[in-house]
Amino acid sequence: MSTQKLYAGAKLREIRTRLDLTQKDFAARLGVSLPYLNQMENNNRPVSTTVVLALAQEFGLDVTELSSGDSERLVSDMREALADPVFADAMPPVADLRLTASNAPALARAFLSLHRAYRQTHERLASLDEALGREDARIQASPWEEVRDFFHYCDNYIDAVDRAAEHFAAQAGPGDIHAAALDQLARRDIRVEIADMHALRSYDAQARVLRLSARAAPQTRNFQLLLQLALLTQDKLLEATLDFARFQSDEARAIAKIGLANYFAGAALMPYGTLLAAAQECRHDLELLSARFGASIEQVAHRLSTLQRPGAKGIPFFFVRVDQAGTITKRHSATRLQFARFGGACPLWNVHRAFETPGHFLRQLAETPDGVRYVLLARDVSKSGGSFGAPVRRYAIALGCEVRHADALVYADGLDVGNATAFEPIGISCRICDRPDCHQRSVPPLERRLEVDTDRRGTLPYTVT
Repeated sequence: MSTQKLYAGAKLREIRTRLDLTQKDFAARLGVSLPYLNQMENNNRPVSTTVVLALAQEFGLDVTELSSGDSERLVSDMREALADPVFADAMPPVADLRLTASNAPALARAFLSLHRAYRQTHERLASLDEALGREDARIQASPWEEVRDFFHYCDNYIDAVDRAAEHFAAQAGPGDIHAAALDQLARRDIRVEIADMHALRSYDAQARVLRLSARAAPQTRNFQLLLQLALLTQDKLLEATLDFARFQSDEARAIAKIGLANYFAGAALMPYGTLLAAAQECRHDLELLSARFGASIEQVAHRLSTLQRPGAKGIPFFFVRVDQAGTITKRHSATRLQFARFGGACPLWNVHRAFETPGHFLRQLAETPDGVRYVLLARDVSKSGGSFGAPVRRYAIALGCEVRHADALVYADGLDVGNATAFEPIGISCRICDRPDCHQRSVPPLERRLEVDTDRRGTLPYTVT
């Protein structure tokens, strides 16, 4: 049994603020003294078992919130930002980063926002993107990155939207969710047509006609139908969620609204409780779940990574999608493994080999530099253009979890999870990876010094000290 002490001062303060209680009242209801609570909130003392039990019994809170992945994500993001050459002579130890993430998470996020703005300004100037002399040139976060960070720090779980989708699915009953969506649109005098067109979805508000592409796969058409339903019937909920997020630009808000509508569509197609039960029953067999819910393999994998409802959490998965160049196009992690914000994924991941074996699942046992071991699953996904000669979009997806959940995965059957040598060493990205002897390293780790011997050449032209 782990004896690791739990320091969660920032989370305790957040819970107290959410409950609108003073330190004195909060301490009284937790059954501890005011000085003791103050020490816990400032991380001078670990959160005691008594306090953990009181939070659950007195307030009905999911105590797993105390050990959520926010701190690990912040540490990972700060390490990558500090690996920028501009900080080459000022790399703080990891212990300091962990203290910052635990005690001052708002400061950590402000630092990440500042570094992101610096990078974007540097790239804009380097590419001569007409930033100089333009009246509308502004230093601000990329809308796409801003939205991705929003979902990232929400654990990719949006409770209100998830529950609204689950409620819609429950009203539809165990029958056809597609028929229920058509009925909802018909009640609003909206006609749905299947048309031969390149766009996946097109809604004409004036004519009240929703057109879906005949070239798209049935699962894609169904998903787009539910997405448009969300935009039309859940607008107040989506806008309220966007108000809470406080995006910096109209572009980011618009992108996020599409993201929330996508979230509703996936949650309606695969309702939380029903999917969680089905996944546990079939041990997360993606193909069985795909057939049961009428969803694509990618849709199922992505949805499984969102099952983080307090009090009813599924397995903490990470999910990633990469293109053929290795660039990450979708990423989320409910595990300790965090993805690089810039650049591609580690070339040693099996996700890159999935392009070589189309239509097949690849399994991998892997260990990250921090010693955590994972079960990884990868598969290619192709998106047809719908006609002869149309370009085919090819991606690969990966789904993974810590090896301690292997018994709940059908894909772990037959793998030698008890053998330490069966786990391949992987990293996050080369510039923040600590492994000194990786044969696939593309650039040196910026946190380490290098030694170069002109009379000797190994796998790399330098030695990482």
